[in-house]
Amino acid sequence: MFDILIQILDSTVRLSTPLLLACLAGLYSERSGVVDIGLEGKMLGAAFGAGAVGYITGSAWLGLLAGIGVACGLALIHGLASITNRGNQIVSGVAINFLAIGLTGLLGQTWFRQGGRTPALPEGGRFENIDLPFVDALSGVPVLGPIYSELLSGHNILVYVAFAAVPLTWWVLFRTRFGLRLRAVGENPAAVDTAGIGVIWLRYRAVVICGILCGIAGAYLSIAQSSGFIKEMTAGKGFIALAALIFAKWRPGNAMLACLLFGFLDAVAIRLQGQEIPGIGEVPVQFFQALPYILTVILLAGFIGKAIPPKTSGIPYLKERT
Repeated sequence: MFDILIQILDSTVRLSTPLLLACLAGLYSERSGVVDIGLEGKMLGAAFGAGAVGYITGSAWLGLLAGIGVACGLALIHGLASITNRGNQIVSGVAINFLAIGLTGLLGQTWFRQGGRTPALPEGGRFENIDLPFVDALSGVPVLGPIYSELLSGHNILVYVAFAAVPLTWWVLFRTRFGLRLRAVGENPAAVDTAGIGVIWLRYRAVVICGILCGIAGAYLSIAQSSGFIKEMTAGKGFIALAALIFAKWRPGNAMLACLLFGFLDAVAIRLQGQEIPGIGEVPVQFFQALPYILTVILLAGFIGKAIPPKTSGIPYLKERT
């Protein structure tokens, strides 16, 4: 049972990584007052960009940079529509989702002729797992050995980046001048503007950070977790990340726990597929596939208490003229 638990927790870490990166991306954006429904689209675009460049160049790092570039490009489109032109942020985010779904499918089929997917990545085109120091020496130690060698070690670099981003995000938001101003612009942009701080510039920086994190999340899916891009491979993870963000009440530590919860449920679902449950029998695989979305609905239906977003979330800022 201990070995099975370690395997499930190991899968939990891997499955929660893209959710965590996307959730932190949304955290920066929404803390500045910009609602971002387009997390899904940015992740999908980044996954395609990373997979395509990783296949063509054979370099995972170039693939990662391409994924970040695509996601930042989509983030700037969202910023142009919702910050500069003060458009509806929900509509802009939905448009980005549709744009990413359409373009990745079209370009994938046009370039690679494999039904919208990229060919399998060559050697060096994806990130390999990393063994931490002293893995061999500690692997035989009871309890501690499996935890260190299988749960903590053996992940690719983007997994460690995702979890390191949690304390870094907390420090940026709550211990730096930039974080103070970012939180203030989401609560009272007029006061920030009065203090001589550029509201538009702050929000654009938050949107770009959101794009960078979404780019890493999308690249993880195609060149770290998988060996290439698959059509619509994000499969709603951007929306689950949004739900986790609300569940976490816009705080980075809570966001990590929420994403781990969703990842754990997904890992258990994969583990139980095709197995007999005592007193119930074999549960259809579709039920387990739907479990993360069922949990999303249950949590958002009122089991998380009152989640209060930043006061100006979703409201474009219009500078008053005197």
